Amino acid sequence: MKKKLSVPYIPHLDTMPMESISDELEEQSTRQSIECINWPDKFAYRPITVFNIARGDKYLYIDYFVRGNYLRAVNYKDNDPVWQDSCVEFFVQVPGEKEYYNFEFNCIGTALGGKRENRNAAVHLSPECLKSIKRYASAGNKPFQEMEGLFAWNLLVAIPFELIGLDGNNLPEKLYANFYKCADGTSLPHYLSWSPIETEKPDFHRPDFFGEIYF
Repeated sequence: MKKKLSVPYIPHLDTMPMESISDELEEQSTRQSIECINWPDKFAYRPITVFNIARGDKYLYIDYFVRGNYLRAVNYKDNDPVWQDSCVEFFVQVPGEKEYYNFEFNCIGTALGGKRENRNAAVHLSPECLKSIKRYASAGNKPFQEMEGLFAWNLLVAIPFELIGLDGNNLPEKLYANFYKCADGTSLPHYLSWSPIETEKPDFHRPDFFGEIYF
């Protein structure tokens, strides 16, 4: 069953410093869990992962909270393979469009972004475009090799609506989207989703399983 959520409008978010927004989202945003284990036979590990979501006039704000074993952030340049690290993701599609956008972030805020029809047909967003995504990471912004232990971290991102071809003052009623948690290159790889995915093996590039987010 596809998931649905409502994105609240908080107009003053766009003028607040990033380090202050998490507290605001705690009080006024929508909170959801990323907890679907779609491939339990091979990837049963489920770190605790939740996110708060809201919007201003120009940005969509997603604040991820993760608690789990191992922490890795080797990739430090935008469009590096951040999915290998401790990673959270947001894929989104505008109704009526064939393409969708993938936004992927490791725990230090390194971003990968693209516009694509499927996993293989993609155009990566330019470094200049990715710089327009505001980020605030509790783990800092310096890369590090995998660390063993139990870690809690959060990553707040502010994605400009214009990056997905939208005007924040004239948004559609809804978007199709999914939210993910993964860590391909760690000692405990996992692939969690917000809206369930019914495929034989891990594949986040499936818009047919996106849920719906309403404005």
